[in-house]
Amino acid sequence: MDWGTLIATVSGGSIAIAGTMLADFLRRRHDDDLSVGTRRRAAYIEFITAAGTCHTRLRHIAQDPAAEPDLETVTRAALSDAGIYEARERLFIDAAADVAGAGQAMFEQLRALQRAVAAGASLRSPAFHDAYHPYIGAVWAYRVAVREELEGRSLSPAAFGWDGWDGTDRCPMCRQAAAPPGA
Repeated sequence: MDWGTLIATVSGGSIAIAGTMLADFLRRRHDDDLSVGTRRRAAYIEFITAAGTCHTRLRHIAQDPAAEPDLETVTRAALSDAGIYEARERLFIDAAADVAGAGQAMFEQLRALQRAVAAGASLRSPAFHDAYHPYIGAVWAYRVAVREELEGRSLSPAAFGWDGWDGTDRCPMCRQAAAPPGA
């Protein structure tokens, strides 16, 4: 028996099997990475969409808060009906830590806006205004965190010609308050 042929055959087969296993492992790892990215992107979009739906509903309620017999109930329903709680849980499960933190900060500001409207704040009231700007700032901080995590690119207010994310530079109430008396 020729041992050299046997050793060469076994070695060649082992190398082929190891190569196939390595290629399969790398393919699965690549597919898992794509799956994580896809899940994250979906969770990020779902969360900001739910927050936007809730924000729109709260603004609608704040147009005429006196028309609602129970503001606390209707504003809480705005959050749950928008699906924000479920979207936040998916965000916590799938998001990178920076995005999850920005999402939680945004959620807390949305809740502050909800509490202001539940207390009777109308769209043009100082109470609504004082809750609105921090919420909008948090929305943009979330968007920036998502963009940085998904694309590795930054975004600044200057790209839109703005001074800041919270919108105070574009707000008539803020500009009026900042204007010198008699101006």
